[in-house]
Amino acid sequence: MKLRRALAVFGISTAMVGGTTLAASAITGGDLDGNGHPNVGMIAFYDGTGRFRCSATLVSPTVLVTAAHCTDGTVGKTAVTFKSVVAEAPPSPLPAAANPAAGYTSAELTAAGFLSGTAHTHPGYSDFTDLRNWNDVGVIVLDAPVTTIAPATIAPTNYLNKYTPNVLNKTLFTAVGYGTEVRQAESGPQKPTPMSYPIVRRVTDEVGQKLTPQILQVNGNENDPRGGGGTCFGDSGGPSFNGGYQVTVTSYGYTSNCRYLGGLQRIDIPVVQSWLAGFGVGHA
Repeated sequence: MKLRRALAVFGISTAMVGGTTLAASAITGGDLDGNGHPNVGMIAFYDGTGRFRCSATLVSPTVLVTAAHCTDGTVGKTAVTFKSVVAEAPPSPLPAAANPAAGYTSAELTAAGFLSGTAHTHPGYSDFTDLRNWNDVGVIVLDAPVTTIAPATIAPTNYLNKYTPNVLNKTLFTAVGYGTEVRQAESGPQKPTPMSYPIVRRVTDEVGQKLTPQILQVNGNENDPRGGGGTCFGDSGGPSFNGGYQVTVTSYGYTSNCRYLGGLQRIDIPVVQSWLAGFGVGHA
């Protein structure tokens, strides 16, 4: 079983590298997004071992970009919704597949009020084993186009390269996603803990920390006065924006309570943009 499946939490995809890096799968701190980013949606899917959820961004009328660990191993169709508030409390609005081993069918998702699409994983995805060839990018190709939401614009090639370290550490990146909130429980242990509900779209600003040819690392500590929080379980695959462009998808985090650094997969790099072009997705 792949690590990102074995470490699933609250039905949200996660993954680990070297025992310390968890694939980000909710925004800690931050604010409710409301209608701020209508092209950011929630996706849900089966992989034969269970049902998982991630975040994704509409980048053309028929394509959403997300993380590879949110597409790799998917069976059947992927559910998509752009509702800002998916569920305030249980029960989950997601339907159960009649045959979980085969995943969702288009008919099941349509009947439940969800869009449906097919998952594809970047062929160079290293499953968190090679930082030089991380490529944690996937797409969902919708069965029918979305014509009521304006797609996000992907940044120009190598857009992030202009941020030298001293500038990067002063630059904010806006993260959006449907991940779990991290808060103290109403009773019992008062340690901040990821919560399964509500399932809502949230937004926050993160401060740049480090840039590599594949990864933008950001400070996800909500107590950092320069930003507003970070990503957590369920935000995987969600976007970060800068200068009006989508520059990354959320890939991983370092701690189980989502209070430290976060890793974002760059989508402004040629190895990603050339692959996306095969699905008809361009960039600025």
